[in-house]
Amino acid sequence: WIVGRVTMAEMSKAGAHPPANAGKVDRPYHFAQIGAGYAVALDASGKLHFSKPDIGGDHVVVLLGRDVADSHLAELAADGVSYIVAETGDIDLAAMLEVLGRELGISRLLLEGGASINGSFLAAGLVDELSLLVAPAIDGRAANQGFVEFGESGLAGKTQLSLKSCEALAHGLVHLRYAVSPGA
Repeated sequence: WIVGRVTMAEMSKAGAHPPANAGKVDRPYHFAQIGAGYAVALDASGKLHFSKPDIGGDHVVVLLGRDVADSHLAELAADGVSYIVAETGDIDLAAMLEVLGRELGISRLLLEGGASINGSFLAAGLVDELSLLVAPAIDGRAANQGFVEFGESGLAGKTQLSLKSCEALAHGLVHLRYAVSPGA
């Protein structure tokens, strides 16, 4: 599964603690564990810190921006956390996913992020299915108004959703599944 920085920060709950003698760090990637379940976090600026190498038993892998400090990479490695550093100024999500596939065997991810990461993956054409649970509850806070943020470029006409299924669940929940494809 993969989430953005804000969502992962709710689970990581650690402060900065770079090692005193960082030494040489590996770029563009370091893998502390291979062959596990994975908790992947997109953290372009290197703000996440971890007190252990897993979240709920899933090994943490952090996707980082090119300019993240070596001291942060040393901290992640010392904590047993894996990472991939972008080789270009902007994070190329497709390239990052290619490394996850090649090096860790990850061929499918559950994207459980907020509006920003969801919009980024949709804009990059990296989403093949949208699974949406509608709950009979109302939350009017401005921060909870949408599940996708597209920025200035938007996705109008670039993405098409086709209903695959609609299922009524217990307690009034509705599960909608959509196939995602490029727009016409």
